[in-house]
Amino acid sequence: MTSQLEREILDQPAALARLLDAERPHLAALGARLRAMDLRYVTLAARGTSDNAGLYAKYLLASSLGLPVALATPSLYTLYGTPPRLRDTLVIGISQSGESIDIIAVMEEARRQGAPTLALVNDTASAMARVADHVIDLHAGPERAVAATKTYTTSLGALAALAVAMGGRNLREADLLAMPGHLSRALETAPAAAAVAASLKDVDDVIVAGRGFNLATAHEIAIKLKELTYTHAEPTSSADFLHGPIAILDRRYTVIAIAPTGVLLPNQREFIARAAGRQARVVAISDDAGVLAEATAALRLPAGVPEWLSPLTAVLPGQLIALRLTEARGLNVDAPRAISKVTKTL
Repeated sequence: MTSQLEREILDQPAALARLLDAERPHLAALGARLRAMDLRYVTLAARGTSDNAGLYAKYLLASSLGLPVALATPSLYTLYGTPPRLRDTLVIGISQSGESIDIIAVMEEARRQGAPTLALVNDTASAMARVADHVIDLHAGPERAVAATKTYTTSLGALAALAVAMGGRNLREADLLAMPGHLSRALETAPAAAAVAASLKDVDDVIVAGRGFNLATAHEIAIKLKELTYTHAEPTSSADFLHGPIAILDRRYTVIAIAPTGVLLPNQREFIARAAGRQARVVAISDDAGVLAEATAALRLPAGVPEWLSPLTAVLPGQLIALRLTEARGLNVDAPRAISKVTKTL
């Protein structure tokens, strides 16, 4: 029987299409309203998988809007009682459930200080949605598997659409509207992902390396491997990894390298060569023929995706690897141990 998780992974192209179709008019109006404000900063508040979406937004909004972007430190609001000044700051909360206590606290403090707030949620009746000035519904539909998949890609899609609506430099709405089709093609990596998963059945240590927009992808693939397969999977910036941690690599390690076409492709090729030189097994997620040929195992991404949108497709092979590895190890795909669908932290 097909698991809930697999059905939700396969629903991602349709979920993204629903989001873009339903929210375009709202986003156009919201973008115009935000452009009229004298915003100087953006603060992103999230946890877990949603925090990885925030990491993508940090690169996207800073590069396209020219605004300094920071990830919030919720404990300053909930435990230390020392929230920073949020004047002239757009505060964006990202949460699949909209019930994370510490993220809600960030949003409430932002409103108290008069900062505009925006919630990206999959439940518009949630507590976070009620607190926010503006809400973007992710339209992912019910997500019943504990591990988040389609709420992650729709969060990325909502953030990309927001950047377009706010007049982000060099961002074409037409490229975003083409993404549901690209996600469908990315899911065609399923056979290759199953083969990689089979090879990882007895592997304990995995490094997941990305950079730029796809540093978020590295973190998201790693969290899926940890929460579903109980593998020690360490996400890293490939640049940071070369500054010392590469010494850990040897033939015991598998490196999953995210390397789509873009500004950072030459850097990722260099990283892959260095990792292979340390005798690590390299799994490449890329649309570049050279990168795929150099890797031990290859998962081919669809061509023609701009770098700023590549995290939406690059994460899918990683989700598929985690799905099949969980099954190969005889674990519960839909209900991994020790975690629940909604986690409320202070």
